[in-house]
Amino acid sequence: VSSQTHKEVNGVRLKKDTLSLIDFQAISDLGLSKPIASIELSNQISTELEFSGTGKKIGVVLMPSSTINIHDSSSVIGNLYTIADIQTKSQVILVSDAFATILETEKSDLVNRELVFGDQKLKIVGVVPDGGNETPRAMIPISLLSPVQLNTHPPYLIVTPMLTEDIDATKDEIRTWLDKRYGDVDKEFSIRTNDFRVRQVLKGFLVFRIVMGLIVGISVLVGGIGVMNVLLISVTNRTAEIGIRKAVGAKPRDIANLFIAESISISFLGSIIGIIIGASFTMIFTPIVSRISELPFHAEFTWTTMFIITVVALIVGVVFGTYPAIRASRLDPVDAIRHE
Repeated sequence: VSSQTHKEVNGVRLKKDTLSLIDFQAISDLGLSKPIASIELSNQISTELEFSGTGKKIGVVLMPSSTINIHDSSSVIGNLYTIADIQTKSQVILVSDAFATILETEKSDLVNRELVFGDQKLKIVGVVPDGGNETPRAMIPISLLSPVQLNTHPPYLIVTPMLTEDIDATKDEIRTWLDKRYGDVDKEFSIRTNDFRVRQVLKGFLVFRIVMGLIVGISVLVGGIGVMNVLLISVTNRTAEIGIRKAVGAKPRDIANLFIAESISISFLGSIIGIIIGASFTMIFTPIVSRISELPFHAEFTWTTMFIITVVALIVGVVFGTYPAIRASRLDPVDAIRHE
């Protein structure tokens, strides 16, 4: 979400004198209903910063922000500034590795030095990875920007939903919030989403779900056939036992229920073991994948998912245990006893 910087008068596009700006303290009132990964009020300003007392200036991309988004905080030299620093307008700054490269100095030597931005002296509290970017970058609390600087470089609001499917609903909620707080949202703000990328991601998810559905379906079929084969072998090996049970009064229904119960037990035990193994592998490999890809992957387990898995396993047990159970219940007791 960005502020409209121009207006159209009689077909002529003119720059606005004053802009509707989103206050970093106001975004806490958004009250979005969908799960949100991050909310950030940020900007990028190409400017020069001067090292205090030396007169040495360096061109940087300055990124005022309402949050601190550092993926791997363990690689930070020094410290990160905090949310409290943003709220209290502490004069602190984070700089990238590129500063040390340009100044031909150690990263640790940059910590506690001062940079001049406008009429403010900002203390370097930490040096962060530059992600391979050779352009020096710096992060400051967005609260340090003056009204004039905000009007010249209006910040934009970035909202990232947890689920791609929630983007449209989140966009509508943000539009409603802006309209209530600032007036005519279409005149004051531009709301954009990566529609093309979202559609591509949704298509990718659809294909992934179809493929995974087929794999799961085949796995369930193979597992069911395996359960049925085990029970058929059990029927063959226990033919005499079945004959004796029927000879002493067991009804066909009792024999069928016995094998159905065994089938359900096998399936239930298999589902529990599968959940434990699957959860263990997920917990082990998720941090590895996250570190390799440098993306914030996370494992999520819900009782609903585990309940569905268990129910599906029980259904498989009933369906694929029915044929062996019927076959066992129809054995003639005399022939069965003479089987061995």
